[in-house]
Amino acid sequence: MRKICIALMMIVAVSACARREPLSSSERLTVVNNTAELPAPARRDLVVPDRPALIGPLDTIEVDVFNVSDLSRELQVDAGGRIAMPLVGTIEASGKTAQELAATIESALRGRYVRKPEVTVNIKTSVSQVVTIDGQVVEPGLYPVTNQMTLLRAIASAKGLSEFARQEDVVILRTVEGRKMAGLYNISEIRRGAYDDPPIYANDVVVVGDSPQRRLFRDVVSVAPLLAAPLIAIIQ
Repeated sequence: MRKICIALMMIVAVSACARREPLSSSERLTVVNNTAELPAPARRDLVVPDRPALIGPLDTIEVDVFNVSDLSRELQVDAGGRIAMPLVGTIEASGKTAQELAATIESALRGRYVRKPEVTVNIKTSVSQVVTIDGQVVEPGLYPVTNQMTLLRAIASAKGLSEFARQEDVVILRTVEGRKMAGLYNISEIRRGAYDDPPIYANDVVVVGDSPQRRLFRDVVSVAPLLAAPLIAIIQ
């Protein structure tokens, strides 16, 4: 009987902590009660600011030299970040955008081999522009980064939060000009619109923390499943 009483107290405590305040308007957020009143986004709202896509080791690129088919080809950047082309030789590609690499190839060809070279470079597949998602997500791993990648989208790519994820303990690790930095985020507050969903960049590491309370609740359920059943819906 004592174990049941303790279990019930734990369940009530956990469920009380899980209650949320109703969503309300603030300086940063406008809440509409009727979905029909939610306006459509303007065109500028649908455009994401451009982020430079940098070429990295083992990426596959396509080089097209206008009117010179012998020099146009698909190449894979080697592990050292370089490519090799006929007449041009070895070129450092890692860390360059497609436009910058095209300009480098044009400069190498100009005058000696091609009078007025016009080079286009496209990144076909990128394995270097990835984010690492670790911790309490369903499928931790490496995921490709796009212009529209944000923290919530990154977590969705990893199939969402796992059973024991701690939503208020999410860290983004990033290197900025050689300095290691960490940003602390609360997924629940982002979902509620309290602040913006932060952008994710290549080489970021996202770590979702572990929730001891959720593990405790699982243990409580195993002790007193009949008492816990009516409250499961409350805390989820």
